[in-house]
Amino acid sequence: MPVIAIVGGGFAGTAVARRLERRLRADEAEIVLLSRENYTLFTPMLPEVTSGELEVRHVVTPIRAQLHRTTFILSEVGAIDIERKTVTYRHVLTGLTRTLAYDHLVLALGSSTSTFGLPGVVENAWTLKTLEDADALRNHLIWLLELGDTLDDPVRRRQLLTLVVVGGGFTGVETAGEIFELFRSVLHFYRRIRLEDLKMILVEGGPALLSGLPPKMGEYARRILQRRGIEVLTGDGVTGADAGGLNLQSGRRIDCATMIWSAGVAPSPTIARIGVPKTKRGAVVTGPDMRVEDVPSVWALGDCASIPDGEGGTFPMTAQHAIREGPHLADNLVRVLRGRPTEPFRYRTLGMMAALGGRRAVAELPGNRVLTGFFAWFLWRTYYLARLPGLDRQLRVAFDWTLELLFPRDIAELRVNAAHGVSHDPAAAP
Repeated sequence: MPVIAIVGGGFAGTAVARRLERRLRADEAEIVLLSRENYTLFTPMLPEVTSGELEVRHVVTPIRAQLHRTTFILSEVGAIDIERKTVTYRHVLTGLTRTLAYDHLVLALGSSTSTFGLPGVVENAWTLKTLEDADALRNHLIWLLELGDTLDDPVRRRQLLTLVVVGGGFTGVETAGEIFELFRSVLHFYRRIRLEDLKMILVEGGPALLSGLPPKMGEYARRILQRRGIEVLTGDGVTGADAGGLNLQSGRRIDCATMIWSAGVAPSPTIARIGVPKTKRGAVVTGPDMRVEDVPSVWALGDCASIPDGEGGTFPMTAQHAIREGPHLADNLVRVLRGRPTEPFRYRTLGMMAALGGRRAVAELPGNRVLTGFFAWFLWRTYYLARLPGLDRQLRVAFDWTLELLFPRDIAELRVNAAHGVSHDPAAAP
């Protein structure tokens, strides 16, 4: 039978596999999915994991629970040979290296954080791209409060509790709002710390927050964040960072103990090692049907692909699009296996939403309409809860949200890695 190899177990990859299982007969093709994690992460909820509003395990869905007859391999992809149609991978647990021959290859490797090569950012900034990032950052935030409560010097305390979020897109805006809500919710446990000791700064290099969306959304986000005491800087990018803070293009220096980077993403580094056409930013160039031109056995979708939208641009790198690209790519694979022509991917964005914390959000609806405030927040939660894979996960998240309405957020710092030599010395932060 033909072998369809799917590399990547995120939104896009699992969506392809699920659709193929429904469309293909068991004797039509073998489906193999390779991923270095055995779960799919619901990335839109990562900021809420960081703030302690959601439990870590509640925003992940095991891949094996989503698929029924797909062969799943827990592995890291080492090399992909387009000419020989092989994928070389190393099993995460055993360390054994194997080679998989394929007839069709689907690249769904997602994206990674991009620091644009700015000096000191990689070494000194926290990121929020993976589950490990969110869990580690949450522990760090609690650690800051614990340490700040021991300090007698108010100047040193305020310096310790100065946090900078770089990037005014969805992740940056949501992270700033959620972290502020975490501190506001738990400060009564720390008698020496007042809300005035906390200084949060959101830095965006562009002229406005939530760029690319209706200006009203960015203006509302700025107003809500500033109303809570968060300083918002726009039109001023970062030029570099060190252990004590960061420098801006305007010449301003911001001293801070914690810098959270959400200013850019780039396709997975694995893509750079594959011999397929790529854009300047490193994304795989595909045709409208998500098939790589001149390489008919390779397909790509999601954050690692550049898919033309038929209007002179490309589809954005969002979970909303990845979820819908997956089934369409799978349908095109079925058409090819059955000798029928493929069809171009067409999708019009339903809208975009960003939660701002404090039961406030901003949402763009079809027809370029903008909804703000509590109703936008309710819509945000309703939509993402419905998109979360698995009824059990939906119930767990709904229960977490209910508890958050009744009780303060959890302040337990789980140092599960302490036995393995992870340092908690203030000099080693972050």
